Amino acid sequence: MKVKIILFAVLMSFMACAKTPQQTVKQEPTENKVEAESKTPKTIVVNVYYFHGKFRCPTCRNIENYSKEAVETYFKKEIESGKINFKAINVEEKGNEHYIKDYQLYTKTLTVSVTKNSKEIKYKNLDKIWEYVRNKEKFFNYVKNEIDGYLSTK
Repeated sequence: MKVKIILFAVLMSFMACAKTPQQTVKQEPTENKVEAESKTPKTIVVNVYYFHGKFRCPTCRNIENYSKEAVETYFKKEIESGKINFKAINVEEKGNEHYIKDYQLYTKTLTVSVTKNSKEIKYKNLDKIWEYVRNKEKFFNYVKNEIDGYLSTK
C-alpha cells in the first residue's frame, strides 16, 4: 500500500507545473571498454525527450512546441541522419512509468540523453526551460547549446 501511495504522490507532483530537477549525469562503466570499442565503431545518438502527463497546461504545451521546433530548426541534418531523435512521452501511459525513475522526474521536463552503441551513457534534465519559456530566443539558444554539447560526446 505504501508503494502505491508513494507512486501516486510522485505522479501527482509530476503533474504539477514546477521546476525540473538538477542535472544528472550517468557515467559509462569503464571495465573492458577499450578492447570492445576498438573492435566496433562508435555509434553516438542523442535522444531529446519531452516528458509529460495527461494534464498539460498552456505553458507545458508551449514547452513541447518550442522544444520540438528548436530541435527541428537547428538539427535538421542530424535528425535526417538518425543522429538525433525527438520524442514526446506521456509517462502516465502504460509502459512509460519507468521513465519517472530512470530520469528522476517530478514534473514536465526536457531531457537530453546520449547513447553509444545503443547504451545510454549520460543524460541531463534541462531545468532552465521553465526559466526561458517566456522568451523563445533564449529557450531555443539554451536547447541548441545543450544538444550541441552532447553531440560532441566521444
